[in-house]
Amino acid sequence: MKVVLGVSNRHCHITEEDYKILFRKTPFLKEKELRQQNDFASNQVVTLEAGDRTLENVRIVGPFRAYTQVELSKTDARFLKINPPIRESGNLEDAAIITLIGPYGKVTKPCAILATRHIHIDPATRKEMGLQDKEKVAVHFTGEKETTFYNVFFREQEDGVLELHLDTDDANGAQLKTGDLGKIEINSK
Repeated sequence: MKVVLGVSNRHCHITEEDYKILFRKTPFLKEKELRQQNDFASNQVVTLEAGDRTLENVRIVGPFRAYTQVELSKTDARFLKINPPIRESGNLEDAAIITLIGPYGKVTKPCAILATRHIHIDPATRKEMGLQDKEKVAVHFTGEKETTFYNVFFREQEDGVLELHLDTDDANGAQLKTGDLGKIEINSK
């Protein structure tokens, strides 16, 4: 089965409470819809700070979540001189401490992770494929830098749209871009 790639650049998910600290009463507005239903790239960006290093214009992805989370690539983490763990979204165990800076305030907390490779999927499609939620597969891409990514897990969501999420390091290393198609290989490794 084929799966479309969505390359995930550094971004933040945020609680409504943290948003109010950073942006006060500024409306949380959509800049563009994302492929996953209800997700959107907002107009709001923050600066990330760790020690004496900063990354500016880091987009907040909506809607509000029950947790604040910063998703980085390993290249970003090395630049910031932090060592976030590879985690599934929402798992902030041992997350690196980072400061989010908005126009009106700052929030510092352990919330920086490297997001694990994952495929969004809805329950019906997952069952059709004979897979379990969280089951790991490989995804193969052909091309000049032919590559197979192993240990990619399925993340089931009621309204999920079949899409592979890789960070910019993984995608750039294989010369891939959003919209490229990979082949799901079941029972690999």
